[in-house]
Amino acid sequence: MSEKIKDTEALFVIEPSSIYTRSFEKILGANEVLIRKIIIPIEVVKSFEERAKFGDELGIKGLRYLIEFANKLNIDVNFIRSRNQDNDPKESAREIAYNTKATLLTSDPLLYKSSIAMGIRCVYIEPSKKISLNDFFKPGVMSVHLKENVTPKVKKGVPGKWVFEEVSHEPIGREALESLVLEIMAAVQSSSVDSTSFIEIDKPGSTIVQLKDYRIVITRPPFSDGLEITAVKPIVKKSLMDYSLSQIVINRIEQRAEGILIAGSPGMGKSTFAQALAEFYRSKGKIVKTVESPRDLQLPPDITQYSKTAASPNEIHDVLLLSRPDYTIFDELRTDPDFDLFIDLRLTGIGMVGVVHATSAIDAVQRFIHRVDLGLVPSIIDTILFMNRGEVESVYVLETAVKTPVGLARADLARPTVIMTNLFTGKPEYELYVFGEKTFVVPINNAKSQKEKAINEAVEEAMSGYIKEYKVEIDRRKIKVSIPTRYMKDFTKKVQKNLIKVGRRFGMVVELEQVRENQDFV
Repeated sequence: MSEKIKDTEALFVIEPSSIYTRSFEKILGANEVLIRKIIIPIEVVKSFEERAKFGDELGIKGLRYLIEFANKLNIDVNFIRSRNQDNDPKESAREIAYNTKATLLTSDPLLYKSSIAMGIRCVYIEPSKKISLNDFFKPGVMSVHLKENVTPKVKKGVPGKWVFEEVSHEPIGREALESLVLEIMAAVQSSSVDSTSFIEIDKPGSTIVQLKDYRIVITRPPFSDGLEITAVKPIVKKSLMDYSLSQIVINRIEQRAEGILIAGSPGMGKSTFAQALAEFYRSKGKIVKTVESPRDLQLPPDITQYSKTAASPNEIHDVLLLSRPDYTIFDELRTDPDFDLFIDLRLTGIGMVGVVHATSAIDAVQRFIHRVDLGLVPSIIDTILFMNRGEVESVYVLETAVKTPVGLARADLARPTVIMTNLFTGKPEYELYVFGEKTFVVPINNAKSQKEKAINEAVEEAMSGYIKEYKVEIDRRKIKVSIPTRYMKDFTKKVQKNLIKVGRRFGMVVELEQVRENQDFV
């Protein structure tokens, strides 16, 4: 209890949090306090009714219990409507307490602070601390998952290597979770001078809180089918050197990469790597900023973290252009406005690092190709780092060249082609090009094997019935056909014409070679 109650304070206003947690018992049942009347705002009752429509009856049950409790103590219960009917229940309780000179009874730390600031007599009652997040975060725990009437669970391990464990056979009740929510909010308010604790999003059905190292998501009906609390704590913080990257990758990141995508499936360590990359650029004397929703990267104070939810894309765009960062970490790209902002900032010359969910590196690229002209893609994305089980599994480089794409035969079909090359092997793995009005994404190895198969079938048809043994080698623009010397007498004009047709069909030159008799042929 935050302050002593005088026995002359006979009128109290009750707000929702003290009803949810039933903390009102500590005051109404105190023998030394003479309470004649309590006031419940009509808006509180209406909010309970709305929640009950979606199966959330905790408020209605708490209200019934409050009235029964008050009747036993011969305390009058009055229902009053606030003057401003657009107020939410807590605002209504505060307004009524102000107008009636009553004492506001609350378990909401923010409501308590604002009421005291307005000169309202207010009593803050801490809810019973039945559970605490710290009780669940044992060594190795990545996240805690709590839902009403469900047994509590935790995720243990590291990104990409974790297990889901049940930590108790007893389901958690709604009252205990409501108390935990208030405890979380009280902790945020007590840490309000600390920039590591803040409320990121607060809507009727969802609240996202950053409480020091914890990122906490709270959802309620009707948004979810019950009260749920998910808390995540980063247990792995790496530097770029911890990833054992080859020097060629380090050089690429440091010297040439300015449009980077960090791609991978959920839980594979993308944000952990983005955090390491941000600190790497900072260590190189670069100005680094982030765009996040929520702001949960654990970074030094000289890296400013902007919230997508607190500003429009236009505001973020203007601020970043004026503050002139060398690199901006965008965690993470999900919606069309996210991609549009990333693209626009990159085209202005700002180094961009985007985190994106994708099951493969090429999937990450395809998130961009329908948003901009294909030829612009390498100007926006030049490097892709694909994460798997907390490590950089592969690195790709995007470049543009004018060539005949794989899968097209004629030389006059040459066009600008985006080539996606594996930085580790130095070999191209995908080509992207526009043909007609469609954009094609072609795996090079598959395209080559299909083309080679077609060429071999065409050569076999050309030689059929004439030459039994021969060998075909395909090298870029040339088809080399090797024939044993003893079969050269069978190489008629008919065969020659057939092979010329094969070359024309695939836009390639056919070259004939005689070989020794002991050569093996397929």
